[in-house]
Amino acid sequence: MTSEERDGRAWRIGTDAEVGWITHGTSPGLTITSAIPPVFEAYATIVLPDSDEGQQAHDRAVLALLSEHAAGQPWWLGYLDTGADDVVFPRAPMVTLYTGWRYVLVEAGPEQAASWRRRDLGSFWKGVLPNLIFPADRSWLVSTLWDDDWTCIGGPAGLVAGFLRHPDLQARPVDLGQDATPPGHQAL
Repeated sequence: MTSEERDGRAWRIGTDAEVGWITHGTSPGLTITSAIPPVFEAYATIVLPDSDEGQQAHDRAVLALLSEHAAGQPWWLGYLDTGADDVVFPRAPMVTLYTGWRYVLVEAGPEQAASWRRRDLGSFWKGVLPNLIFPADRSWLVSTLWDDDWTCIGGPAGLVAGFLRHPDLQARPVDLGQDATPPGHQAL
């Protein structure tokens, strides 16, 4: 097991074994399965706010909803190496997902998801949350791809419904075969 030190403790660094289910379940394209494997009950996209204040409310809402559906288990947090964003553990081994993108994957939880990435180093419109988040039991997955201005989510219907109803989130349901690009946005 590889680990890295931060906040006075050692954090487990993930390997390809932890993300194999994502790697084998996703494929390039415009559907939700470009980011989320087709193993969940429901799917949605959530547009990222274009203001810092809106992004902070968005991040709080996302973490609150995910925390309600994680049953105290650890989360895997993935930080994409874009060359500009803070990967939190810059010397840690990385995993490869999607179309060759490299992530630092760390086993932690919601507190670390909210605080590890510094706001001044994070993408201005993507906030401080990790680019990839899922619990140890893989009951849901949240993925913000580097070149999109929205987040994709798959999980239980109750969790996705919470995202759709939340007043601080601009979410819409997505079916597996449907273009996941939110109206008015462009997939790159």
